[in-house]
Amino acid sequence: MLKFNFYTKIVSIVIVLLIPVLLLYVYSNQTTTGVLREELNQSNYNQLTFFQNQVNTNIEMISSWPHLLIHDPDVASFQAIFLKDKTLNLDGINLVKRIQTKLGLQESSSNWRTGLSIYSPSLGRVVSENGASYYDQKKLRQSITNGWQVSKKRVYGKDQFIFSLYTLSPFSSLANPETANTIIKVEFDSSNIQDMLDRFKGDGRKEPFYYKKGVGVIYNRSANEELSSQLIAKLEKLGLHEVDNLTVKIGEESYLVHAVLSQTTGWYLIDYMPLSDMMSPIYSSNRLFYITVVGSLLVGIIGAYLLHSQVQVPILQLVRAFRRLKDGDYAVRLSPKGSHEFAFLSRQFNLMVEQIQELFEKVYVEKLHVKEARLKQLQSQINPHFFYNCFSFITSMAKLRNHEAVVAMAHNLSKYYRYTTRQERDLVPLSDEVEFVQYYLKIQQMRMPRLTFTIDISSQAHSLLVPPLVLQPLVENAVLHGIEPQAEEGIIRIMTECIGSSMYLIVDDNGLGLSEEDITSLTLALEKPVEEKSGYGLWNVHQRMRLHFGENAGLEFSLSPLGGLRVILKWPLSIEEGQEDGLIHSSSNSRNS
Repeated sequence: MLKFNFYTKIVSIVIVLLIPVLLLYVYSNQTTTGVLREELNQSNYNQLTFFQNQVNTNIEMISSWPHLLIHDPDVASFQAIFLKDKTLNLDGINLVKRIQTKLGLQESSSNWRTGLSIYSPSLGRVVSENGASYYDQKKLRQSITNGWQVSKKRVYGKDQFIFSLYTLSPFSSLANPETANTIIKVEFDSSNIQDMLDRFKGDGRKEPFYYKKGVGVIYNRSANEELSSQLIAKLEKLGLHEVDNLTVKIGEESYLVHAVLSQTTGWYLIDYMPLSDMMSPIYSSNRLFYITVVGSLLVGIIGAYLLHSQVQVPILQLVRAFRRLKDGDYAVRLSPKGSHEFAFLSRQFNLMVEQIQELFEKVYVEKLHVKEARLKQLQSQINPHFFYNCFSFITSMAKLRNHEAVVAMAHNLSKYYRYTTRQERDLVPLSDEVEFVQYYLKIQQMRMPRLTFTIDISSQAHSLLVPPLVLQPLVENAVLHGIEPQAEEGIIRIMTECIGSSMYLIVDDNGLGLSEEDITSLTLALEKPVEEKSGYGLWNVHQRMRLHFGENAGLEFSLSPLGGLRVILKWPLSIEEGQEDGLIHSSSNSRNS
């Protein structure tokens, strides 16, 4: 399972807190953008429709002029006069002037630059505001079609479109213009539409133009014609409907395109603007928001780092220091930096550890003194016990008038007394202990001739140091509790074995021995405080070995190969001690042999 440290957790929390905010903003931004596009599309559609209606209104108004003029009395009289008299008289001249005046008034009723002309097919004459003249009837006949006609001409190197509308009287003569009584022509050029496109363009963000496939394009005067041409090429591939809202990409830029078809002229009014212009406020808001999010994340990371370095790291250092202190490392110290609270805690921790170390050193010295006093006490406990047994034996031998035993006991007792009285040392060579036990066993042989003993101590083990008076209680236990209670021959065997890095001093006897349960009880009794009624003997030896050599030293019990009890005195050897005496080697003898 993954484990996250404090720094990672804080950064994760900051990220988790920012993610919902980011998702909510993205959702809100998308919703806002969608609503904005719909509103902008609707607004642009309304503006284009309104502008288209203005253009159509002007065109429809111009289209109505011929119908008004056909019913004018002067226009009707114009044809009648020329039918009566082919020459212009004064009345005819005045009539033409009145018609020209009416044509001028009609043209001036619109803010568009227009032209009105009245044709008389029977006379072959045309009257306009500028005068009256003959015209080419064949050319006129070819020009007359139903509805608005568009022709193109070059003016100052640019295309200009002329919109013309012919109205015949009677209307049924459209198929045969020669039979018409009167033909009225009204026309205007595309500069009128350009004027309106320029005004509609307004702030310069729009790029309106008129387009009709196969005819041409009417640009506003400040249009980017190259870009508009590319746009038209895209639209021709996509196809246009009566009303369209499209997004077209040209190069690296996307454009929002709106188109409305004029039912009057059949031309499309098209307007486009860069999508970036429309979305720039949103893009700016997005950038500001994302910068804020990144800034918040950086602030969170910096804050987490400061918490980690100023709080988590000092706490971890304190925890590690306390763990080392728990393991007994009283030399541990912290290195406080700065003057904040954790630096104060670190200095106080160092002061506390110094005081604890000083206290433990004092306690350790006192413990050594107590340990030394206890060793002296345990050692002194053996002496009275052993002397009691010896004097009891002398008394018994004296009563039996066994003077040799008394003399031998007295002699060995003097040896023993000399050995014990000069024991100011805490440790003695094993050879001295073995020699001392030999005196003791010789005394017991005097008491019990059936007792025999063998001692097999390796020469390397003679120089090993052990606490004084640790072997004699083992031998005494074998004699008194194993050999003496039975009548058969008694055998005691003493030997040493080195196994691994431990030395084993083994005492075997063929006495009564102990059951497995008794051996277990005896082993457990060695670990408990001694009871006075049970004496000191083995418990004393076990505790002294533990005090000198540690928890791996002491007594062990098992069944002896001789039939009685085996008592093993075990203690660990130091590496230097074992190598010096040649006791530690790769292979070892079995102690059960």
